Amino acid sequence: MLAPVIAGVDGSTESLAAAEWAAREAVRRDRPLRLVHAWNWHPRQQDGEIATAAQRHLARRALRQAEDRIRRSCPDTRIEDEQVEGPATAALLKASEQADLLVLGSRGLSGLSGLSGLSGFTGFTGFLVGSVALGVVARAPRPVVLVRAGEEAADEHLPDGHGNASIRTGYRDVVLGIDLADPCDEVIRFAFEEARLRGARLKAVHAWQQPSLIGLGPGDLGLVSGPERAEEWFGFLSAVLQVWRDKYPGIEVAETVTEGRPQSVLVRAASGASLLVVGRRTTDRPAGPRTGPVAHAAIHHVGCPVAVVPHD
Repeated sequence: MLAPVIAGVDGSTESLAAAEWAAREAVRRDRPLRLVHAWNWHPRQQDGEIATAAQRHLARRALRQAEDRIRRSCPDTRIEDEQVEGPATAALLKASEQADLLVLGSRGLSGLSGLSGLSGFTGFTGFLVGSVALGVVARAPRPVVLVRAGEEAADEHLPDGHGNASIRTGYRDVVLGIDLADPCDEVIRFAFEEARLRGARLKAVHAWQQPSLIGLGPGDLGLVSGPERAEEWFGFLSAVLQVWRDKYPGIEVAETVTEGRPQSVLVRAASGASLLVVGRRTTDRPAGPRTGPVAHAAIHHVGCPVAVVPHD
């Protein structure tokens, strides 16, 4: 049986948008869609059976709402659903082990300044609360896509000839943030495959910064001009991507190298994209699993769906 695309559902506008996006992605991948609702029951609660019955009812309502919305917008989707009990982060991480892809709703932020935790629905049945979404992204063994409230099918597509939203036009770019100091096959493969599924152009972006004179060694060229250094990075990017061009000959690839902080460069590059793809290193760190500064900035500040792909 094919691993499903899994969407977390909690009744919020963010999770409904995520469920719809996941349905479209499931159709693109020719996989079933599984809607998962997680809820917590605490043994210390009074009237435990009443609380449990109420939570199951609200869970069923949230799942039904998502299913109804998906059947209207994406009737070809094969849908199944599941209620799971337990801490939200743990429940979603366990679900992700069986997933081809995990999709969650996200509020994020706007603009380039300020960072805060991802939050979602804060009601009685909600599980995307506080740091739950961030905790899932930081630990999930499979790629996770975060989707904003209000994301619609037409947002993935280019406007029509009159500048109006349309689902009949081609897809907007898939943007890949690539670190040429450590290019990762899993992340690059995911981005090329997403571009293939959409018939979209892949825009590969690398940000570079001039090295500090203090950090230069005896043999380093400290006086290399910006344009020359940019040309070197561009050549390196082209060489790294050539093997993937050969594997995906039908994909148009646009390569971009820009001087600046990777976080800011990537947020700007993703403006107008259908999907941004970034990586997350799974190597254990002293402070525990983290998303990394680039992925952290992307999932807070980018308006389009953001795919975070784990890699070694």
